[in-house]
Amino acid sequence: MSESTQAPRSSRLDRLLGLTSTTQPGQAGTSATEPLFEQGSLSAVPDTQLRAAAEAVLIVADEPVTTAALAEALGIEEDETEALLESLAAEYEGRGPDGEGTAAPRGFVLRRAAGGWRLASAPLFHDLVERFVIGGATSRLSQAALETLAVIAYRQPVTRGRVAAVRGVNVDGVVRTLHARGLIEEAGQEPSGAYLYRTTREFLEFLGLDSLDELPPLAPYLPDASALAEIDDEAGERAADTTHRRSHA
Repeated sequence: MSESTQAPRSSRLDRLLGLTSTTQPGQAGTSATEPLFEQGSLSAVPDTQLRAAAEAVLIVADEPVTTAALAEALGIEEDETEALLESLAAEYEGRGPDGEGTAAPRGFVLRRAAGGWRLASAPLFHDLVERFVIGGATSRLSQAALETLAVIAYRQPVTRGRVAAVRGVNVDGVVRTLHARGLIEEAGQEPSGAYLYRTTREFLEFLGLDSLDELPPLAPYLPDASALAEIDDEAGERAADTTHRRSHA
């Protein structure tokens, strides 16, 4: 900015730090929908919008933003940008200009990281955020779990042996996972003692279904019950033989 258009440095910094009103007497505030930038310009941010503009940049950045980069984006000096960032950091932590607590802290903080600044969740909520992130990660089932769940859904109630026969691999671990997640439950036992499994209400909620009737007609493409029973019997015999050998080892 030229000297003729630039605001006095002290009052400009006061506005940047939120110490004075953002609207001058007799001057209307900037409309919430009024564009703040002219296309192709990086220095058209009004003083009254610098704090909000800085937040807008910080919130979309996927890596720490350097003071120099933010200063260039906002069209102000680096020392002004540094003061602005320090002020925002204090605000988010509930601290005033004098360092005293003035308000409840936010759920996020602005901190220095890797030579720049970035927004992060507040340490106070570390455990909560960790549980949320881990829960979100575990909410996605593996391909093996999805395939196993599909077999159970279409052949329920069904034993693990029959599910394994369809998939061609051992499914004990996957069945335990699905059971722990509440997507399947025990539904009695066969005369042989093998546990039967069926899907739960949580399964319907997981897929956004009202009932099992809404499942696509996939069952005809699965092996028929007699074929599964035969393979299941063979698997049971092999398991019994293995147990017998171990007991005599």
